[in-house]
Amino acid sequence: MKIAFTIARVLLGLLFAVFGLNGFLHFIPMPPPTGLAGQYMGALFVSHYLVLVFLLELAGGLLLLANRYVPLALLLLGPVVVNILLFHSLLAPQGLGLALVTTLLWGIVFTGIRRAFAGAFVQRVEV
Repeated sequence: MKIAFTIARVLLGLLFAVFGLNGFLHFIPMPPPTGLAGQYMGALFVSHYLVLVFLLELAGGLLLLANRYVPLALLLLGPVVVNILLFHSLLAPQGLGLALVTTLLWGIVFTGIRRAFAGAFVQRVEV
C-alpha cells in the first residue's frame, strides 16, 4: 500500500505541477473549448480567477512532489479536483478520463494519510 501511495502522490504532484505551470508558461498547446465550456473558461480567464486556480495547482503539486505538508496539499487540491470533475462531467466530457484518473489519485493519497484528517470527521466536539 505504501508503494501505491507514493506512486499516486508523485503522479498527482507531477500532474498538478505541470498543469499549474502550464497556466502561466503555456508550454502545452491547448485549444480553447467550444460552446458553453468555452464561455465558462472565457469568463474565468477574463476575471483572472484562473490565476488563483493555477497558483493552487502549482503549490499543491510542488508540496506533493516534495512530500512536505501533504495534508495541506490535499486540502488545497480537493476543491480543484471537484471543479475539474464537474467541469468535465457537465461541460466538456472529452476530458472526463483524465478527470477520473486525477480523482482516483487524489483518493489514493487521501486514503494513505486519512489519519491526518481524523479530527474533521468527529461528530461532536466537546468544549
